[in-house]
Amino acid sequence: MNNFTEDIKTYLETKFGNSIDEASERQVYQALMVKTRDILSQKRYKYNSKLKNSCQKQVYYMSMEFLVGRTLRNNLFNLGLEKEVRELLSEYYFDLDDIYAMEPDPGLGNGGLGRLASCYMDAATSNDYPITGFSILYEFGIFKQIIKNGWQHEYPDNWLDMGSYGLVYRNDEEVEIKFYGKTTEEWTEKGLKISHKDYTSIIAEPYDLMISGYKSDSVNVLRLWKSKANERFDIKLFEKGEYAKSVESEVIASSISRLLYPADDNDNGKALRIKQQYFFTSASLQQIVRKHFMNYNTLDNFAEKVVIHINDTHPAMCIPELMRILLDEYDYSWEKAWEITTNTFAYTNHTIMAEALEKWSVHLFEPILPRIYTIIKEINNRFCSWCNEIGASHELETMSIIHNNMIRMANLCIVSSFNVNGVSKLHSDILVKDTFKSFNRIYPGKFDNVTNGIAHRRWLGQSNPELANYLNNLLGVDFINDLSKINKLIEYKDNEKVLRDLEDIKRIKKTQLAIYIKESTGIKVDPNSIFDVQVKRLHEYKRQLLNALHIVYLYREIKFNGLRPFPRTFIFGAKASSGYVMAKNIIKLICSISEMIEADPLVRDYIKVVFLEDYRVTLAEMIIPAANISEQISQAGKEASGTGNMKLMLNGAITLGTMDGANVEIHNAVGDENIFIFGLTTPEVNSLALNGYNPRELYLNIPEIKDTLDFIRIIDGNGTNFNNIVDYLINNDPYMCLADFISYIESQKNIEKTYTNRAKWNKMSLVNIAKSGIFSADRAVEEYVNNIWKINKVR
Repeated sequence: MNNFTEDIKTYLETKFGNSIDEASERQVYQALMVKTRDILSQKRYKYNSKLKNSCQKQVYYMSMEFLVGRTLRNNLFNLGLEKEVRELLSEYYFDLDDIYAMEPDPGLGNGGLGRLASCYMDAATSNDYPITGFSILYEFGIFKQIIKNGWQHEYPDNWLDMGSYGLVYRNDEEVEIKFYGKTTEEWTEKGLKISHKDYTSIIAEPYDLMISGYKSDSVNVLRLWKSKANERFDIKLFEKGEYAKSVESEVIASSISRLLYPADDNDNGKALRIKQQYFFTSASLQQIVRKHFMNYNTLDNFAEKVVIHINDTHPAMCIPELMRILLDEYDYSWEKAWEITTNTFAYTNHTIMAEALEKWSVHLFEPILPRIYTIIKEINNRFCSWCNEIGASHELETMSIIHNNMIRMANLCIVSSFNVNGVSKLHSDILVKDTFKSFNRIYPGKFDNVTNGIAHRRWLGQSNPELANYLNNLLGVDFINDLSKINKLIEYKDNEKVLRDLEDIKRIKKTQLAIYIKESTGIKVDPNSIFDVQVKRLHEYKRQLLNALHIVYLYREIKFNGLRPFPRTFIFGAKASSGYVMAKNIIKLICSISEMIEADPLVRDYIKVVFLEDYRVTLAEMIIPAANISEQISQAGKEASGTGNMKLMLNGAITLGTMDGANVEIHNAVGDENIFIFGLTTPEVNSLALNGYNPRELYLNIPEIKDTLDFIRIIDGNGTNFNNIVDYLINNDPYMCLADFISYIESQKNIEKTYTNRAKWNKMSLVNIAKSGIFSADRAVEEYVNNIWKINKVR
């Protein structure tokens, strides 16, 4: 630590000409970020040397997003330096928490997919497994969400201005990516040669973010690619009068790494997504192959030393890109290249919803990536021929990779990978019994399950130090290192003092959040009320709308029917995709309900509604420890797993949920008496859909539904009405909010009744914490390691 202290002081003196007692907060922040990065870089060098010497198999994790959250606190915590740094800064009247607050959340992800990828990077590193992540260095991330007059507005999130200090620029490993142009075939003495001509050249610049492990010598890397033009200006084309084409490379390059998930409701947006996906997968594969060949002087053993994991379908172009490299650059035959490829890739599926299973039209895809398209077409042709041989041709309508001039990326992943896994038991069962049942028949044993897990060191150890420290003193076991040991807490489920202590800690976290809510929204909430939390991406299937319906129902009961419930604070956090009109309307409805309640002196004493803008990891770290209720109310069968449910459970919130995703496994862990389950099951949802769901009949025959929806029609959203939402619910809601509404109301009544019995509630909360061990990312990573990746720890 003394060396680290001196390094900080030296950096301030040499970089800014200041001693530490003269430095500004901004200068101290920069010094801490840079010197922490340097420590990790030194550890990385030693770790990498061991890795090279061992010649062992490595994992390369491909994901369109990594929602890493703030890095400084995480790194100081993992390095065991946080306490010492806090003491050092306090000597000079700096508050480390204020320094932490200066770091923006890296704009590298948006939702559960990206957070899961980051949790797995953290867990693998803490457990000494060699893993490298690959993604794009997004200049503006997804967007910064601002709520104005109840409407979501999107603004650029210029996170790199303050967030770049943790990155290491590796200009020695730049890679060229080729778009457009044409391919030609030529037979030579060495066989068929493919040439790619007249292409647009883009350069991928590499930046490394160091991933630290908890009390570990391991340091892995998240490699992030930034796009730039190979030649910003083609003077010859300009002189020919082709002015637009002369700067084409610059235009393409400037857009690729600008924004995560650009709107794809038009062909230009879809084309940009195709370019983004190929850009980062091609750059990553070129680097992986190049390094492997340098180490072994052959690619024959590539699949023995490399496993490339595809996190959802966004990185699916890894597959034809590896084929291209093997065929065109290393002269492998198709058969040998295909053998290597199919033994290299593993694929995680994250959804069963058809609209989320990526498809690209051939007419759009082929001009952008002509060589990649010919490879995908050949993979499909050979797959279809094989299906004909084994008598499965009648199922090609669902299994072929190219169908009706659409390229189906999930099918490409399944055909080309040695393993496919779902992310919860229910989800994996649906994959093999329904979504991909034809594939499961022809590829017996290929499908697997790995239930998601979370980085508990961040979501408990860092986010809730009050609870973590209390449990550490109480239990006397190292549950931060091994979350399964937290089960020892179950021994205290009848201990009145422990139950009161846990309640006191929860109140501390609720008070902290209440202060933030007042400062950020102006709404004063009571920490003694029930904090009912739904924080996740805004999507119809996640059913924030069902939550809003219940709030309106409560409002009417209080306003007109004399109900005087236990006070409740409903807390929402969510971003809606910029082009998702219905999701934005739901946000507007929630905000309008909040305004209506705040303006009503009778109702506002009993319920509050808070929509916290710009939901992100840092905000989640504040909300989740304060929650009493964890709303996990997606339509059964639609949520693959969820991880927010696990984080909330770990912090003592009790789940209110459908039997969907990992809610099923939470239910199995805690039992009927420690969870609130409502609504239709997956078979019941499927049966109702098959027989015809008629929400209008429910509206006409159930007074609670009719009264609630009729009232929503008269809510004034400052000139906006919500007839469109009511009409949607009555006529064509595929997620069946009204079918589950009465069951949801009854569960909410049960929650209020249970919460007033403080001893019972606190016991339920304790059981949830104690039973959360199975949802550690450490457990999930071990399952990947043992069942799929087959890698060893770095010793």
